[in-house]
Amino acid sequence: MTNDSFFRTISDPSKIITPIDSTIKFPEVLDILIAKYDDAIDIFCDLIKTSDSSADILAKIRTTERAADERMALLKMYRRCVSPVLDTETTKKIKKVSNEMLIETYGETFKPIAKLKNQFGNIPKEMRYALAALIGEYDTRGQLGYQLTGAFFDWFEDHFKNEFTIEGPRGAGRDIELSEIFPDFNGSFPCDFVIKTTKDQKPVAVGFARYDSTRGGAQSDDRTGGNSNKVDKAKKYFKKTDKHIKLIFLSEGPGLLHKDTWEESCTLDGQWNGNVRVATLKLAAKRITKEWLES
Repeated sequence: MTNDSFFRTISDPSKIITPIDSTIKFPEVLDILIAKYDDAIDIFCDLIKTSDSSADILAKIRTTERAADERMALLKMYRRCVSPVLDTETTKKIKKVSNEMLIETYGETFKPIAKLKNQFGNIPKEMRYALAALIGEYDTRGQLGYQLTGAFFDWFEDHFKNEFTIEGPRGAGRDIELSEIFPDFNGSFPCDFVIKTTKDQKPVAVGFARYDSTRGGAQSDDRTGGNSNKVDKAKKYFKKTDKHIKLIFLSEGPGLLHKDTWEESCTLDGQWNGNVRVATLKLAAKRITKEWLES
C-alpha cells in the first residue's frame, strides 16, 4: 500500500460533505428552553432572595440534597449571573471540590448580593427568556456527532452484513479504549467505534467520528494535533507488537471545509502506508471497503 492521500485529489470538497441539521432555530427554541428552565429560574431567584451573600447561594446550590439536573441548571445560572470565571465542570464536582476552595479562590469575582437582589427581585419576562437562552446555549452540543455516528453505523451494518460488525456508542456513552481490544496496550487511546470480522471477531479497524459545524483557530489546532497523535501512538504500538489494525477518521460538517481542517484531513489520509483513511458519509462506500479492511 502507498501513503497517497485520496483527499488531495478532491477538487470540490463541498460536494463530499453531508450537512446535518437537527438544531431548533431561533426564536422557536426559546419556548422550549423556557419550559425546560422556568422552574430552575424561580428557584435561583428565591435563593438570591433568601441568601445573605453570593457565597451562600453557591453553597445552597452545591448540595447532594438537590437533584443533579436542577443543580446543574442552577450552577449554569450562577456562572452566568454571579461569577463567569467559575466553570461548570469544576463546580459540579461537589464531592471533590469544596465550597471553601471555590470561595477562597474566586470569591472576589462574585457579584455582590445586594446587586443580585436588586436585579432578580422581580425579573421581567424578557429577562427570563434571555437567561434561559444563555444557559441552554450548549444543550444540543454533541447531538450532531451522535447523528453522524448513528448514520454511519446504519450504513456499515447494512453494507457489511454477515462480514463485519461495528461496536461503540451511537449516542452519549463511554468510549472504547484500545487497551480493551489489545490488553497489552499501555496508556489512553479512546475510540468511538471498533470494527471486527463477523466470523472470528478479529479487530480490523478502530475509528473516530467528528461532526464540525464550524472549526477554526485554536479548536482546529487541538483537533489536528490530537488526530496526528493518535496515528503516532498506533504506529509505535503496532510496530512493536507486529499486530495490525486500520484507523478510520469519519469527518463531517461545514467545518471540514475550513482551510486548516481540510489540510489536516489531506495530511492524515493515506498515512502509515495507507492504514489510515479519512471519510465522510458520502465517501464511505468508496473509502471503507472489504478489500481495505482485510488487507
